[in-house]
Amino acid sequence: MIHIRPYQPTDWPRLCEIHDASRLDELSLTVGTEAFLPLEQTAENEGLFDSRLFVAEVNTVVQGFVAYSDEELTWLYVDPKFYKQGVGRALVRQAVADSSSMELELLEGNSPALALYLSEGFRVIKRIEGRLEGNPDFAAVGLVLRHDVPE
Repeated sequence: MIHIRPYQPTDWPRLCEIHDASRLDELSLTVGTEAFLPLEQTAENEGLFDSRLFVAEVNTVVQGFVAYSDEELTWLYVDPKFYKQGVGRALVRQAVADSSSMELELLEGNSPALALYLSEGFRVIKRIEGRLEGNPDFAAVGLVLRHDVPE
């Protein structure tokens, strides 16, 4: 069973483990793993703690996390051992339930994440080209997705 709860400071080491493993998978599908920076180095600059932050526990162990504001889903990472087991979906649903309209940016090529978001009612609204968030030494292409709650 997946339990969603607010982040606690004692979760920090586990968030670093989850992000770092999952981010390497994400980058291997997109801009390349040489663009990798650990969460310890990027969390503050990229505003991890500027929004609502929730974790997903399975058997009392944190296996994923999500951060979001009223308008934007900014972070979603799941331990690779828990891909396709409902953890990411539960975290997306947590974020969407707190908003009437939400956007997110996704690196083009991250087809597993895109499939999850599309299955949860997001739609692609534009394609953007620029520099990789958090590591501007790398060019990146992204998709902006939007979710609106039906009226």
